[in-house]
Amino acid sequence: MQTYVALLYSIGLGDGRRLVMSDFKAMAEDLGFNNVRTLVSTGNLVFEARAGEISKLERRLEKAFEKTFGRHVDIIVRRAEDWLKLAASNPFPAESAEAGDQVAIRVMRQPVADEALSGLQTRAADDEKVLLVDGDIWLVFSRQRPSSRLLAAANHKRLGIGTSRNWNTVRRLAEMVGGAFPSPPVGEDGREAAG
Repeated sequence: MQTYVALLYSIGLGDGRRLVMSDFKAMAEDLGFNNVRTLVSTGNLVFEARAGEISKLERRLEKAFEKTFGRHVDIIVRRAEDWLKLAASNPFPAESAEAGDQVAIRVMRQPVADEALSGLQTRAADDEKVLLVDGDIWLVFSRQRPSSRLLAAANHKRLGIGTSRNWNTVRRLAEMVGGAFPSPPVGEDGREAAG
């Protein structure tokens, strides 16, 4: 058995409805996956299944999702060891420790070409950063700008199928599949920032 991480592109089901993670978990269990777990309410799933091609697993999940919830949603799947490698390759460790919710990675189905990076960099504000690591895009967003041009530019139309997660979620998923990463600072109320 192989451990996998699956990421939904969207948890919106239309007509103002949102996906309930327990329903998503039940769908994965109905597919015969083992040790199925979710993380926060943003469409993150960890499960065990027989080792196989990632593309076939993604299609299987997407087909089951559409049948169960009546809407197609892109689902990105990574093997546990690939997720741990992704998390360990974070090019912004200082920014992640300071504000994990301002650092994000756009996890791509197909690796992004180097030339796509320049288009994103031209949209980054002075206090924002963007780097390409192993075909995925790492971003540091400005806390000063509620609507970043960088976020709008990192979309399906320009870059291909992918989905973004902030560092807090990336780290917690890595911990779920067996990795150990430093915890972010704890706020005054004693709770970790949401991922």
